[in-house]
Amino acid sequence: MLAKPSSAQHYDSHVKSGGSPVDLEASVESRARETEEATVLRFPARPTPKPVAFDRHELTEILNLYGRHVADGDWRDYAMEFSREAASFSVFRRSSEQPLYRIVKTPALARKQGMYAVVAQGGLILKRGHDLAQVLRVLVKKPKLAT
Repeated sequence: MLAKPSSAQHYDSHVKSGGSPVDLEASVESRARETEEATVLRFPARPTPKPVAFDRHELTEILNLYGRHVADGDWRDYAMEFSREAASFSVFRRSSEQPLYRIVKTPALARKQGMYAVVAQGGLILKRGHDLAQVLRVLVKKPKLAT
């Protein structure tokens, strides 16, 4: 096996072949930079975004409404889904069917149409707005007169 020439031997052979000592130093520095670049870890330019979620006050409002409908026997189950773009609270009559309603929080629409929306089973948006309590009023039953 051939041994690698030392930097002193490399320097001597470089100067004998007509190269200047400055060129050799530049080539040694560039080789050192190349090896450094090979070991540098590149990190992503921006951190991965956290999923959108409901905060405590939003969940309190939603679960209060859910509890009233469960007590009336209208709703039986719920599911929550959190993604990068939106958070969703789905309400079911039975756990084996499609959701009756979905309460969706989409922060990207906060300055446009409103961050909150109530979506019916067929995909129809019943109400959209900036205030969750106002949007949830669509799902509140109106009291009936008992005669």
